[in-house]
Amino acid sequence: MFDLKISGGIIDCSVQLSVKPTELFSFFSDANNLNLLTPKFLKFRIVSELPSVLYQGALIDYRLSLKGIPIFWRTKITTWDPPYRFIDKQLIGPYRKWHHEHLFIENEKGCLAIDKVHYSLLCGFLLNSVFVEPQLLQIFQSVSYTHLTLPTSDLV
Repeated sequence: MFDLKISGGIIDCSVQLSVKPTELFSFFSDANNLNLLTPKFLKFRIVSELPSVLYQGALIDYRLSLKGIPIFWRTKITTWDPPYRFIDKQLIGPYRKWHHEHLFIENEKGCLAIDKVHYSLLCGFLLNSVFVEPQLLQIFQSVSYTHLTLPTSDLV
């Protein structure tokens, strides 16, 4: 199951996975795995030194390219609640606000992974509906987790 809604500066995305929250959180704890989650067309690369395991307060600097436009982005992990939740917040980047909550809810099938993003732009509504929302839709559809293989389980 994969569900994605983007509207008015809010992204709600969920996918059912056949792993436990502890396994999924362990995967997300390694910031190097961001490369596996990020669509290739963004040309994503981490440019800061990374801790062996993420933690509350960790900073991640990376560069990406969208439609040929280079973007520098700095993220801070503002909440770290293993194995069920963490939040990253953009400190520097293309948005006025980017608040991304990751939730991992255990259920009988494994884990429901939920992404909730609240964002606002430096510029107006028209740019959001014409350019940003379609790009975010493409990015989140590409990051459905279903292409990942975790060491101990398969994803649905």
